Amino acid sequence: MDYHWNWGIFFVQVQNGDETYLDWLINGFGWTVAVSVSAWIIALSLGSVIGTLRTTTRPWVVMLGNTWVECFRNVPLLVQMLLWFFVVPELLPKDLSMWVKQDMPAKEFITATLCLGLFTSARIAEQVRAGIQSLPRGQHYAGMAMGFTTPQTYRYVLLPMAFRIIIPPLTSEFMSVFKNSSVAFAISVLELTFVSRQMQEDSEQGIETYVAVTALYFLCAFIANRVMSFIDKRTRVPGYVSAK
Repeated sequence: MDYHWNWGIFFVQVQNGDETYLDWLINGFGWTVAVSVSAWIIALSLGSVIGTLRTTTRPWVVMLGNTWVECFRNVPLLVQMLLWFFVVPELLPKDLSMWVKQDMPAKEFITATLCLGLFTSARIAEQVRAGIQSLPRGQHYAGMAMGFTTPQTYRYVLLPMAFRIIIPPLTSEFMSVFKNSSVAFAISVLELTFVSRQMQEDSEQGIETYVAVTALYFLCAFIANRVMSFIDKRTRVPGYVSAK
């Protein structure tokens, strides 16, 4: 293999700049974490609400929830990212459209976070719905018998148990958020994938670059897995899915 290995490339100063390639990677890692964690907060909050609404007895509410899930879950994330960045601003009123396209601060970051959060919320909504519907009907009746209103029954009885059951699939979603954040390179967010392409072109050390980026993505997913595993162990209920 005619390839010049250079693992010290990360400490070399970039062309036409004062930073090193390691600085690029650290900066990209920071943006990846920022996009992923922000999107996860949006996804978990919104997905929990939509998933809960899909288990109510009001058909029109269930229909709206189902529509949300099907729209966001069945369109590729990359396509959604491009739609949010290039198409949605054109559909806004003229003044707002101009502000979004020209003056909105951190436009790329906000768009990527919102898109990834909404996409993931549809997947979490499906898991929350499945978790609630997997519970025995007796739990709902017990809450009502204690004098709880329907919202109180969900809050104090159903949702705490449902979330304990769905921690394993939520773990996969949390890990996937970090991996899916790589799609943000398409709208020029300076996350790891964007930086890796830039670094490979600038340094011509593609193997070292992609090995380092792979390791950083692995680190993100591994930490996410360990955090969720800790939560699982602290909250598991014997006799349910998450118990061992």
